[in-house]
Amino acid sequence: MALPTFDEFRRAALARGFDEVLERHWDPGQVVATHSHPFFADALVVRGEMWLDERHLVAGDTFQLPPGTPHAERYGPEGATYWVARRN
Repeated sequence: MALPTFDEFRRAALARGFDEVLERHWDPGQVVATHSHPFFADALVVRGEMWLDERHLVAGDTFQLPPGTPHAERYGPEGATYWVARRN
């Protein structure tokens, strides 16, 4: 499966009503303790690997988080990059 470009991801997200689209880079082995966000997030992993709680995600995988959802993140030995659309 070919991944979209960032511009394609951004245009599609804005057309679906998201108001912010970001590229997030995470360092190898980084751990983010349980937290939540005040926005809805719809993301696409584009490089590396990560764990969202116990769910293992690699390039091409997507995840969604409704506002206020507690979650923890852990990043693989090469780190990870994902694109995330946010609806504030």
